[in-house]
Amino acid sequence: MSGIAEPSLPAGRDRTGPDGTGPDGTGRDGTGRSMRRRNPLGVAGTIAAGVVALAVVAAVWPSLLGGGSPLTVHPAQALQAPSWAAPFGTDESGRDVLGRVVAGTRVSLLVGVVATLVGGGVGVVLGVVAGLGGRDLDAVVGRVTEVAFALPLLLVALVVIAVTGPGPVPAMLAVGFATAPGYARIVRGLVRAAQSSQVVETAVLQGRSRTRILVRHVLPAALWPVVAVGTLGVGQAIVWASALSYLGVGTPPPAPEWGAMLADGRTYLQTAPWMSTFPGLAIVALATAVTVLGRALRRTGALR
Repeated sequence: MSGIAEPSLPAGRDRTGPDGTGPDGTGRDGTGRSMRRRNPLGVAGTIAAGVVALAVVAAVWPSLLGGGSPLTVHPAQALQAPSWAAPFGTDESGRDVLGRVVAGTRVSLLVGVVATLVGGGVGVVLGVVAGLGGRDLDAVVGRVTEVAFALPLLLVALVVIAVTGPGPVPAMLAVGFATAPGYARIVRGLVRAAQSSQVVETAVLQGRSRTRILVRHVLPAALWPVVAVGTLGVGQAIVWASALSYLGVGTPPPAPEWGAMLADGRTYLQTAPWMSTFPGLAIVALATAVTVLGRALRRTGALR
């Protein structure tokens, strides 16, 4: 309608909404959307990606980040405060804390990734069986997973450790089995939803086999969301694996592991707090970074 003029705005006023965005959804300066295109992860996601990348470098090439030998003992240099020679100080045996923190990154990442793969794998199997099985099988699997899911994760992990014995591999299995019920519940719901979807119903009407429907329609709909959830589960697995080592049932000493280093530093909290401070910061930083990066990837659509 050419006869209707657009109302003009008073001088000095811009066309921004109450949230500071313009008519096209960008910021007041018109750069909000373009900035999101240039950096889809956002500031927090970018920082998290940098921390994860640094952890990968520490795991693959620890000597690049410096620090002394994580196992070499120097009794004469025991409990030295952080300095240029030892930026994170030394422990009760004179070992370089920086070197042990860097070396412990490989153990924490490995345990976190493997435990997530174990938990996700077991959860997928249980979820698919419950989703595709009959009512009785669904009820049995559902009751088992609900009981396990209701128990504290650390308690379930300790039960597994009691059966398998302590060590890094049992710690991976323990954390994996403890997190499996959560994945199983997600997969079961996704499988049920996929079975009732229009795509599957159309495939059934077309006379396609049950196996082909399962492989081409049901499993992809159920597995890809588990990958997205698994990126968040890695951070949780790192924390719980460190908790098991802190309790003395994870990676045995003198191997450098962040949870075990926290436990060793308890006796020296007043005289040498750096023994516990830096491993604790490493656990928090890596677990948080993996979780934030996973959320950023899901938000950008890289993981669905």
